[in-house]
Amino acid sequence: MEKRKIEIMDTTLRDGEQTSGVSFSAAEKLTIAQLLLEELNIDRIEIASARVSEGEFQAVKGITTWATEKEYINRIEVLAFVDGGVSIEWMKKAGARVQNLLTKGSLNHLTHQLKKTPEQHFSEIAHIISLAQKNDIETNVYLEDWSNGMRNSPDYVFQFLDFLSTQPVKRILLPDTLGVLIPSLTFEFISKIRARYPKIHFDFHAHNDYDLSVANVMEAIKAGINGLHVTVNGMGERAGNAPLESTVAVVNDYLPEVSINIKETSLYSVSKLVETFTGYRIPANKPIVGDNVFTQTAGIHADGDNKNNLYFNDLLPERFGRKRKYALGKTSGKANIEKNLQELGLKLNQEDLKLVTQRIIELGDKKETVTKEDLPYIISDVLDSHTYEERIKIESYILVHSKGMRPSTTLCLKFGDEIIEENAQGDGQFDAFMNALSKIYKNKKLTLPKLIDYAVRIPPGSSSDALCETIITWVNNGKEFKTRGLDSDQTVAAIIATQKMLNIVT
Repeated sequence: MEKRKIEIMDTTLRDGEQTSGVSFSAAEKLTIAQLLLEELNIDRIEIASARVSEGEFQAVKGITTWATEKEYINRIEVLAFVDGGVSIEWMKKAGARVQNLLTKGSLNHLTHQLKKTPEQHFSEIAHIISLAQKNDIETNVYLEDWSNGMRNSPDYVFQFLDFLSTQPVKRILLPDTLGVLIPSLTFEFISKIRARYPKIHFDFHAHNDYDLSVANVMEAIKAGINGLHVTVNGMGERAGNAPLESTVAVVNDYLPEVSINIKETSLYSVSKLVETFTGYRIPANKPIVGDNVFTQTAGIHADGDNKNNLYFNDLLPERFGRKRKYALGKTSGKANIEKNLQELGLKLNQEDLKLVTQRIIELGDKKETVTKEDLPYIISDVLDSHTYEERIKIESYILVHSKGMRPSTTLCLKFGDEIIEENAQGDGQFDAFMNALSKIYKNKKLTLPKLIDYAVRIPPGSSSDALCETIITWVNNGKEFKTRGLDSDQTVAAIIATQKMLNIVT
């Protein structure tokens, strides 16, 4: 049985740009348009509203020039208005060939916003459609507030559709403008319309105010809709539109009777580029494109993945150009750590793996973020810590650093059963710490090794709360040696490295 084809129209560049605080430059619009059509294979894109600004005009002109050269011009659409033909003239100059004409899909909007009768509105629409046809511009018609029209004035909606069925219109676009639909109503309303007008192409334009946009999309397809409107990352006014990424996944996995042309493997890369252009951050738990959605955190899940992929579902990350990850933290088990070690090409014996696991759990309890890139540092720190007997212990310290005052340290050091406390100032917090330590050693007539190098490393791509490794090089009796400390605080990491030094030389 041949599958029913569903058209996908992406409106990121028009409705998505209505996200608060988002505005694309002309170059960004062209780049996104090219990716949507060529990288993702979107059927149609809505790129702008007519008459908005000179900048918008130049952006549209740039896209239509490129699209004409590539023979994509009939896949480029512009929102137009019932304005006596002003939008038509604007589109002609910009090189656009398809208008999505915005009309009133509810009697409430028509009566209170336009203050016109249905007959007056239909007459003006007919004039615009005729003008478009004379100028070789194709017309689709938006019924703004259609969902409320079906709820509160269905007779008007069907009167309107009866009129449009007599016009040279290619598609009728049914928007849930205020995001008020639930799945059952979506199915009911679209089923009624498809039964009455089986030969007309209808699109459904969902909004996400109740977080039901994707569920409504599914019901629209089941009811016989011909096309869907989406945006990258679900961008759009208020709670946004139906997200392209989730819509594609749901259609491909749960609606086998229909087909779409979207290239799943490019969804993530396009999503991240749009995120970069807009500054509109993708929530970490957003399906398909969020940072965490293919990350297993619990150790039992990683263990299950090792045993016949027990915690996999149909949303395999490779479908979307991504990889599965295994988080490191207090809920990590050995399986999580082994998965990350495999990716780094590292292997530990069971005893060392147990020590590293315990260290990661300790860091997780401190609310430290542990990444795969931290693992080599943690391994080095843990294995280094077990090469000596801990005879000297830093019991506590207080580091003080205030503007206009020299940094100071109060240090409490344990020698066997003896506890010694000392205070000192320095040129920095660690210098003050070392000065306090020097006082203790001088009083005990002991000599500290000389610090000759101090280096700090953090994993590539880390943020401000990343773990850092401090490596200190010492000289004692003419011999050089290094100690390492690991912590999210650079000074604390240096103090850990210093405690290791004390136990090596004492």
